[in-house]
Amino acid sequence: MNTRAFTLALMIAGFAMFMVYTYVEDQKVALIKKYGSMASVVVAKKDVKEFELIDDSKVTIISVPQKFLLPGSFKSMKEVENTVATVPILKGEQITKPRITYPGGSTGLSREVSVGKRAVAISVNERFAVSKLIKPGDRVDVISAINYSVRKDMQKVVTILQDIRVLSVGMSISNNLPVIGLQTPRVIKKMKLNTFSNYNTVTLELDLFQAQKMIHLMAFGSIQPYLVLRNINDKESVRIEGTRLYDILSEKDQVEAKRFFAEKYKK
Repeated sequence: MNTRAFTLALMIAGFAMFMVYTYVEDQKVALIKKYGSMASVVVAKKDVKEFELIDDSKVTIISVPQKFLLPGSFKSMKEVENTVATVPILKGEQITKPRITYPGGSTGLSREVSVGKRAVAISVNERFAVSKLIKPGDRVDVISAINYSVRKDMQKVVTILQDIRVLSVGMSISNNLPVIGLQTPRVIKKMKLNTFSNYNTVTLELDLFQAQKMIHLMAFGSIQPYLVLRNINDKESVRIEGTRLYDILSEKDQVEAKRFFAEKYKK
């Protein structure tokens, strides 16, 4: 082996590495001078919905140049403990002060009511509210027995409202989360299954005319309306007539019922 040639090659390689290192360091210094040193910032690990609880399954910490830090950003997980998102936050976006808040008046029921809509509460029990399995965010129909005549053959069961959003059940609303905070890295308590089962009222989101209909039904009706749970993605309204006694009888029974009521109510 040519020792002199090998030594020369090592010297050239070492010099080349020194030049590359010097170039990289110069670029690093230039980037730091231009954009600032690296800093920690809390970002969304996944898409976060409005009023969703912020926990360590939804956020993480990354490093970015200081110039790329948004105003009001957070540096540690502890700073976002026990908060909820006030707006939807996309995966990778920085968590900033205007985007989160602590549960309170600003996250109460009034903020949940859509513009132009009203919140109306009705009393319920297991029989009239699907065994109290209805929860905030569900969609329901309102069905009621209408008794507008002393004649039983004239009584009807009518679908009053369709595809109505449930704002709350009792004191539990969709944005009133059972906040239990963060225990990083993995220890987070689970919501109890009976969180939404202990209630006696259900609050519906209605337009003003629907609210009037509902209040009229509750004020002057003698029978409590039923809440009928529907698929949350089913938005179709069904055109359906009210159901009378004759509609559930066979043709033979209808004839006998008509004869009976004709005799009973004839003048």
